[in-house]
Amino acid sequence: MRIIITGGTGLIGRALAADLAGDNHEVIVLSRRPERATDLPAGVRAERWDARSAEGWGTLADGADAIVNLAGEPISGQGFIPRRWTAERKHRVRESRLSAGRAVVQAVEAATHRPRVVIQASGAGYYGPHGDEEVTEEAPAGGDWFGQVAVEWEASTAPVEDLGVRRVIIRSGVVFSAEGGALPRMLLPFRLFAGGPLGSGRQWFPWIHLADEVGAIRFLMENPAASGPFNLTAPGLLTNAEFSRVVGRVLSRPAFVPIPAFALRLLFGEMAAVLLEGQRAISRRLQDLGFTFRFPEAKAALQDLLQ
Repeated sequence: MRIIITGGTGLIGRALAADLAGDNHEVIVLSRRPERATDLPAGVRAERWDARSAEGWGTLADGADAIVNLAGEPISGQGFIPRRWTAERKHRVRESRLSAGRAVVQAVEAATHRPRVVIQASGAGYYGPHGDEEVTEEAPAGGDWFGQVAVEWEASTAPVEDLGVRRVIIRSGVVFSAEGGALPRMLLPFRLFAGGPLGSGRQWFPWIHLADEVGAIRFLMENPAASGPFNLTAPGLLTNAEFSRVVGRVLSRPAFVPIPAFALRLLFGEMAAVLLEGQRAISRRLQDLGFTFRFPEAKAALQDLLQ
């Protein structure tokens, strides 16, 4: 198969590209600076795009088997310390997602032989805060800022369905990896013997091991029965307080130093909602379709990554 990945130099994109290339698939990652993508996995090549149109790369979609659209500026910013949601950052986060979606649609429209499937990234934050309620894919979008961005993000590639292309939406939880993403940030206080729950600790914490994220994307890509939204979250969901206790046990560190909600709001502003509110997002459709998780529980997932 030929698979095109936007956002292919990010955490999920690199792991997915490596996994696909390992099975001898042709993998193309799109990058605004392909000359800097010198450490891509073996068998993966980078092609230039401007992240807002099909110019220069759209012909690659003709005859491709799949496009995986993972592109979008990280909501917490680059670097180790999360960044506030200023008006400028909100604009960049939103526009990076909508522009990438429009570029994918342009490429599919121009293709004589259209891709069989488009995988569209999204997040469990689509649902907004739901307390203790179990949230399946049928739940409505949240009314908060990121929930509304996620609605537009998902809709950005919807026109490919009118062109006869199967489309899958992946609403991922926090992806656990030792190589980057949110997990190293979350573990730092524990490594410094200052770890504990955030705020009340009662908020639910949807997560997934990187290996299962990649496995689920491939499963949905290759399964013609898969279409529409899928929650990519491990079955063993935890509250933030429960997650803190698991981290403490795995790292042999204390886990009883809470970070007050007011301190997080003071430090991060509106973005603190990502830390203080959560979703009990259940991967019901994924499991009903027959996907088996390698790491359904957080303790085993963290042990695999950290030990």
